[in-house]
Parts: sequence; C-alpha cells; structure tokens
Amino acid sequence: MKNLLFITTLFFFFATTSCADTNSQIKFYESHEPKKSEAPFSDVVEANGFLFLSGQVGMDHNTRQLVKGGIEAETKQCLENIKAVLEYHKSSLNQVVKVTVILKDISDFVVFNEMYTSYFPNKPARTTFAASGLAVGAHIEIDVIAVK
Repeated sequence: MKNLLFITTLFFFFATTSCADTNSQIKFYESHEPKKSEAPFSDVVEANGFLFLSGQVGMDHNTRQLVKGGIEAETKQCLENIKAVLEYHKSSLNQVVKVTVILKDISDFVVFNEMYTSYFPNKPARTTFAASGLAVGAHIEIDVIAVK
C-alpha cells in the first residue's frame, strides 16, 4: 500500500509539473527600441526567473551608429546598453550571473577588462574569446544572463 501511495504521489507530481507548462513560463520580449522592432530576435527572453539578453555592441541606440573611440568607448556603451535593458526589465547589473564577451581582437582584453570591472564588482561568471568579425564592424559584443 505504501508503494502504491508513493507511486501515485510521484505520478501526480510529474503530471502537474510536466513539460507542457514550460512554454507558458517563457516570455519573448519585443525590443523597447522602436528602431529594432523588425529584428529577427528578442532583446530579452525570460525563463524561470532568469533574463537572457541578446548580445549588445557599442552602438548608440539614438543614432544607430557605433560610438567612436575604439574598444574603450564601445565597451562602455555596450555595458550601458545592457544596464538600460536590465533596468527596463526590472533587474540590474548586480543581478547578472553570467557574461559572455566576444572581442574582435584579443589584444583589446586589458582595456576591456579595466572598464568591465568597474561595472561588475560582484564578479559574475564570464567567458571571453575573440572572433574574426562582429556585427556592424564592432570591436566587442557582450551578452548576459541575469536574475529578474
């Protein structure tokens, strides 16, 4: 009898927490920037209390142009863009748990890292690598995962 009760309880648990509910817990947000409304991706996807942000480059979203000044200026703009998106979704840089950084040139690492540490004193997990080319000719792209 105990085994039957145990099996029934397990069945009930798995039936009420099935994969069928998963899609209702995922939210795909349209961009809050009208000029990005036609982008083929979401700026943010929310799932299970986490915010998954698409990569940001050092673009001034008012002009839709990369900021001038190379890696330092682009890194700062990238991080300000991420900060703005997080705040729009009621989170913050302090809630970031994972960062992925793509540099156009790995020799920019030291300059990037100095700017980065001023934005993330709590040291979220991070992956950094270089790629041969980034969208719109950017020197850097950063994406993050944050807790809402």
